[in-house]
Amino acid sequence: MSNTVRAILEAKGRDVVTAGPQTTVSEAAVILSKKKIGAIVIVGMENKISGIFTERDVVHAIAKLGAGCLEQPVATLMTAKVYRCNEGTTVNELMELMTSRRFRHVPVEANGKLAGIISIGDVVKTRIAEVEREAEEIKAYIAG
Repeated sequence: MSNTVRAILEAKGRDVVTAGPQTTVSEAAVILSKKKIGAIVIVGMENKISGIFTERDVVHAIAKLGAGCLEQPVATLMTAKVYRCNEGTTVNELMELMTSRRFRHVPVEANGKLAGIISIGDVVKTRIAEVEREAEEIKAYIAG
């Protein structure tokens, strides 16, 4: 049976770096760099997901608008159509979503509010652990 988002969050924690929609691109870039992360979830009232701002968004903004984009609010340049998952989503479902949509980060939503974030690294780490566990079970079965 495939692991779920709930299991990943229980292992890694539910902390998510967030910012408000008026955070500037420059401020967001500093946060991404200092925290060594690839995405910031943009939240509005009551911790509801408004968008996601990623390293890719910074690059696209600079390429499109030049250095002047750095003082614009992230709300004008973030990815507003955010694909979310829930705690019942399986690792296999996440792999499919991340691969087909070319996402590296998927926020987790519970009851309409931000409940965590899953990165492609979390998915790969979990899948590798599953494969290693399955291999050990097969070895134990064969050794009898």
